[in-house]
Amino acid sequence: MAGVEAGKEEEATAVRITGKSHVKPGKLIGRKECQLVTFDLPYLAFYYNQKLLFYKNDGGGEFEDKVEKLKEGLRVVLEEFYQLGGKLGKDDDGVLRVDYDDDMDGVEVVEAVAEGITGLHRPLLSIQLTKLKDGVAMGCAFNHAVLDGTSTWHFMSSWAQICNGTSSSVVVPPFLDRTTARNTRVKLDLSPVVSCNGDDATKQGQPAPQMREKLFRFSEAAVDKIKSRVNSTPPPSDGSKPFSTFQSLAVHIWRHVSQARNLKPEDYTVFTVFADCRKRVDPPMPDSYFGNLIQAIFTATAAGLLLENPPSFGASVIQKAIESHDAKAIDERNKAWEAAPKIFQFKDAGVNCVAVGSSPRFKVYEVDFGWGKPVGVRSGSNNRFDGMVYLSQGKSGGRSIDVEITMEAQAMEKLEKDKEFLMEV
Repeated sequence: MAGVEAGKEEEATAVRITGKSHVKPGKLIGRKECQLVTFDLPYLAFYYNQKLLFYKNDGGGEFEDKVEKLKEGLRVVLEEFYQLGGKLGKDDDGVLRVDYDDDMDGVEVVEAVAEGITGLHRPLLSIQLTKLKDGVAMGCAFNHAVLDGTSTWHFMSSWAQICNGTSSSVVVPPFLDRTTARNTRVKLDLSPVVSCNGDDATKQGQPAPQMREKLFRFSEAAVDKIKSRVNSTPPPSDGSKPFSTFQSLAVHIWRHVSQARNLKPEDYTVFTVFADCRKRVDPPMPDSYFGNLIQAIFTATAAGLLLENPPSFGASVIQKAIESHDAKAIDERNKAWEAAPKIFQFKDAGVNCVAVGSSPRFKVYEVDFGWGKPVGVRSGSNNRFDGMVYLSQGKSGGRSIDVEITMEAQAMEKLEKDKEFLMEV
């Protein structure tokens, strides 16, 4: 059975800023320049990627002590992850890059008192530490053109290990040479970037549809049951293999979201997943590769086929799309994009889409800075649109998975009452 939690728009309150500072690496780095590559550039129009972690007051000293400890650890971790203390720049040919120099401000750290947090979007990384009545809220806003989820949580876990005393330095240094994955120099026209991810209806003078966010918690038992159900019917006679946990949960979400939208049988619906390509590219890149090494994988079918067939039909559609996205497909996609560069917009996810980001593989509930594991981890309000889904490690541990979904309000109301989706039947 899946638990349901309210969206953040129902929880947030005002904050009062009490301090603002900048943190630099603990040693001199010198001038560094890192070219952004084809895997990075399409995400320039995405808003900052926000991650919110909530901690209870279970030791670690007063709020001010925790802030200083976090800053001390940040100075150490930035010695390896110094790009996060830099800024976006261009070379003489207009190719975008990350510039770092010792005289730059570094990472912005904001201190506040309240029960909510906000994102600050000027540096490549901003951190807000908010004192709660019973704990601490940490909000991190990362420029999405600079790193993906794998790199985000590599940085967060490295920072936590230094703060909690597990290590005095970064155990697994980031692999910083992005050009080993792709070295095509692309010049972009950034003039439309500022507004290209706004709502089309609003631009045309129409009221934007009301969106709602919900967090659904699927227990280990519920996840196992979903996987068992999807694999219980014979897959299509097309060579499909047993379906993974991701493929099973993905088709479960895709089917029930499509149902909640009241799609007609002839309506097309797109499933999109932002897939890690570190082990898909040739040659493979290390897990520690720092940057964006993801690509969107798209597949589609008619709503009637998706809903009238057993779940194994949709799972097979997803499985084929994922497995066919090999090094050759990645290279072809990159070449096509480089020939006609385009900044990604939310609408590019596809019609009636379900777009899945993040991953339950990220150990978000293991990020312990020295005063216990987080009691809650959420994605921020940025980069959300109708059909956006974020998966993360479940709070209850094991194989549990937390699912954050954004949908139009009317469809969300149906989804949160869908007992089959919630695994209550």
